[in-house]
Amino acid sequence: MLQKIAIFLFFLSSFWVSAQNEQLAMDYFEKGEFQKALTLFEEISTKQPSNYFFFQKILECRQQLQQYDKVEETILNRKEKYNQPILLVELGYNYQLQKKENEAKKQYDLALLEVEKQPNHAYQVANSFEKKVLLDWAIKTYEIAQKVNPNLNFDYQTGLLQGQLGNLDSMLEKLLDYSYKNQENTVLVQNQLSRFLMDDADGSFAATIRKNLLLRTQKSQDAYWNQSLSWFFVQQKEYGKAFIQEKAIYKRNPDNFYNIVTLAKLAIEEKQNDDAITILNFVLENTQDADLQMQAHYFLLSMEIELASEKEYPTIDLKLQELLKKYGISPYSLELQLLTAHFETFYLNQSKQGISILQNALKLPLNNRDQSKIKMELADIMVYDEKFNQAILYYAQVEENLKNDVLAHEASLKLAKANFYKKDFDWTLQQVKILKQSPSLLIANDAIELFLLIQDNSAEDSLRVALQSYATADLKLYQNKKEEALQLFLTILQKHKGESIEEGTLFKVGKIYEEKGDFNKALTYYQNILDNHKDGIYKDEALFYSAEIYRKHLLDNEKAKALYEKVVLEHPDSLYYTESRKQYRTLRGDSTI
Repeated sequence: MLQKIAIFLFFLSSFWVSAQNEQLAMDYFEKGEFQKALTLFEEISTKQPSNYFFFQKILECRQQLQQYDKVEETILNRKEKYNQPILLVELGYNYQLQKKENEAKKQYDLALLEVEKQPNHAYQVANSFEKKVLLDWAIKTYEIAQKVNPNLNFDYQTGLLQGQLGNLDSMLEKLLDYSYKNQENTVLVQNQLSRFLMDDADGSFAATIRKNLLLRTQKSQDAYWNQSLSWFFVQQKEYGKAFIQEKAIYKRNPDNFYNIVTLAKLAIEEKQNDDAITILNFVLENTQDADLQMQAHYFLLSMEIELASEKEYPTIDLKLQELLKKYGISPYSLELQLLTAHFETFYLNQSKQGISILQNALKLPLNNRDQSKIKMELADIMVYDEKFNQAILYYAQVEENLKNDVLAHEASLKLAKANFYKKDFDWTLQQVKILKQSPSLLIANDAIELFLLIQDNSAEDSLRVALQSYATADLKLYQNKKEEALQLFLTILQKHKGESIEEGTLFKVGKIYEEKGDFNKALTYYQNILDNHKDGIYKDEALFYSAEIYRKHLLDNEKAKALYEKVVLEHPDSLYYTESRKQYRTLRGDSTI
């Protein structure tokens, strides 16, 4: 038994020493200490002679030390033992480093000849070329292999190589051909195209994709190209154009509404309400599926509520009641029940009615997530009623029941805000410190803003007088009591002019005026931020919302363009960067899309 333990410990010790040597060799290599790295790599390679990685590291060390003859000898010795075509690439590259171009080309041609004899070597040889940034040779390798054996498909690899060379048209052709032949890998190709679209500074690549896909839809009746064009328009946030493609797909497959409903959701998120309404009305006109109908009604009424004036509330209330009567109180109509409870509370000031709807909904046979949705809405209403402790309990239940779910993260932020409205600023500060690391950018951004608001105003005012006034005003805004909130925020600006609280308050006032449709006043407050809080956290938001007002409402594209440009150039980490870049390009006329 002791002998077995001794043997085991011996092997364990040997393994540990070997791993330590490998790491040390890599450290020396990364630091540029190639002689020290070489000594260790040679020692390791003696114990693992077939390991190509360490063999290659020996070559690289010797090449860095300009020991080219020794490299050639090492390659030829290995070539006697292993018939690997990539050794021809290594030999050619060693000649190339010595500027012996003819000898290098001869070895590369021999490597291609081996691929021609045995196309299965293509990936290994091409990969070796690519690592040495010999991209044209890598492309030739794949082309030869595919020509000899048409069953092999290297369009994806060739396409990416063309992209690295800057031949984006060729890349696009290859990738689209590949995705059509291998539709299970469509998402893989789309992810690559998305990367190039993100770096598409002048919009030319987007225009090329659009043109290419349009031609393919015209030449082929296959719905795959309509789906691809729809995907492209979604990337460009052109949901109306995506809908045209989805309708073409629907005509061939009338049972598939999933993408169309998803498109409507995306349009709503981007405030493209006209397109969303068109899409949702199409759903209502063309399906008998009750679940889809309810989803469409839910989204339509959500938009209507957001834009409605107070005199329109009774009509909306009647619509909600009629829909609940039509579809009944069941787990399937839960979203409509939640919307009705929210509307009763935050728009009709009937929180008791809202709570009653939700308590009845909790009696339904629901899964854990749906129960948590109801508790979240109940907590929201408790905050509305200023019953903060009850709200906090409900939010905590959602956190506990749906750990790591997006709803749990939302509940965490709402719990922090409930403590803020309660004016328990120290506890709020502890919570938002954690939420700053949230995987959700929106939640992390809100947490950072709340953290800085409390921290900055606590340092300046130990009694937190201004902060308490701000919390009261912000609660009124949460309760949808906008006029009361506005007056309270304006009072803060009068009493605490020049203090830290000013910047956030200016932004709140600007947003209220913007929502009221008083765009010139909103612009005044946003400009105040830009003039007097140049290093503040709301600068990118002030720029973006000012640009939106000029573009959408005052129809001054030149001013809008200049403001979007500032977001793009000065705030690359902003949540509004992507949309600002898109609008800036469009206004500048870079793209025909």
